[in-house]
Amino acid sequence: MFKPLELFIGQRYTHSRRRNRFISFISFASMLGIMLGVMVLITILSVMNGFEKELRDRILGVVAHVTVSGADNQLSPWSDTLKTLKANPEVLGAAPYTQKQVMLINGNRLRGVIIQGIDPALQPEVSEVNFRLLEGSMEALVPREYGIVLGVEVANNLGVGLGDKVTAIVPQVQVTPAGIMPRVRRFTVVGVHRVGMQEYDGLTAFIHLDDSQRLFRMPDSVSGIRLKLNDLFEAPALTKQLQAQLGKDYKVSDWSKEHGNIFRAVKTERIAMTVILSLVVGVALFNLIASLMMAVNDKQADIAILRTLGMPPGQVMRIFMVQGSIIGIIGTIFGVILGVLFALNVGSIVPFIENTFGFKIFPPNLFYVSEVPSQMYVSDVVKIAILALICSVLVTIYPAWRAAKIQPAESLRYE
Repeated sequence: MFKPLELFIGQRYTHSRRRNRFISFISFASMLGIMLGVMVLITILSVMNGFEKELRDRILGVVAHVTVSGADNQLSPWSDTLKTLKANPEVLGAAPYTQKQVMLINGNRLRGVIIQGIDPALQPEVSEVNFRLLEGSMEALVPREYGIVLGVEVANNLGVGLGDKVTAIVPQVQVTPAGIMPRVRRFTVVGVHRVGMQEYDGLTAFIHLDDSQRLFRMPDSVSGIRLKLNDLFEAPALTKQLQAQLGKDYKVSDWSKEHGNIFRAVKTERIAMTVILSLVVGVALFNLIASLMMAVNDKQADIAILRTLGMPPGQVMRIFMVQGSIIGIIGTIFGVILGVLFALNVGSIVPFIENTFGFKIFPPNLFYVSEVPSQMYVSDVVKIAILALICSVLVTIYPAWRAAKIQPAESLRYE
């Protein structure tokens, strides 16, 4: 009895048993649509956030934030440059590297790869490859012992494991008494890594920096220096700063030039999925408008009686706004609850579906990420809930306005 009259009547209209069953069904469908739309939006955005985080951790964990090389992809001398770069307060770590394409052979199997020469002592400062090893260790890369660490797909393709030998053929020739011969070197497999990226697992191998300098005939030079920064998003700005500081004889690039398209694609997909899935809520809101319009037509006699008793049009309008808002609020609340539950348990739900139906949603040979990650942000949940509530209230305005415009005499003429 202490409720405002509009709230009291609006609640009665919402759960009244005497209402037209078809109208009740449309109202229920509207509530269900809002609930499903909110639930799917929260779940999909959490999955997209998880994909973005997983890609960022995998890619930016193993690639350099900034790379400094010479104008001809060779840097010599490089020790002074390394000291200069390490002195920058934005730089967490720096490590030299060499990089060339070679052909690896084991028996009648061969594989083209990119061999990177690294310093095992400095590499952990700029990359997490050391922590992604399935077998062996980077410390086993010792100068002049010609050890090699292969990506897991390279090792499987060549059919080798720890302790096996592979032959590297360098696309450089040397003149011998027997004629012109390609440069060949035997390596011992001392490690196998799995990063989760085709670029590394299927195309990259690591050897010691000293061995690579001998192999590629670069005794006093390297291909460049890799840097890891305090804030990876400051890489573009620092790239411009270093380019101006080092001069035209150096080439400075950052991760956004090599891998930025992947993250831009993820963000674009995230926006596209949000827009598409918002249409589910939009359809539910149109159903809500339709149900309210039919409710107004069904309650014309009630409206006329209330107006005759002295209820002003504004109060009539608020009755139907309350009725529609209750449907939107209930749908949004249940949608948020279910969406949060799904987002927090995607890691358990997806494997269950895959095991039940016997397929992989994201095959590892086609995607960077083979599992469905989820990263739910409270800010996303709040934004979706507030937007759904606002839209639910706004769409009730027109049907409520039509109810307020009903003339009592016209409605009661045939009663």
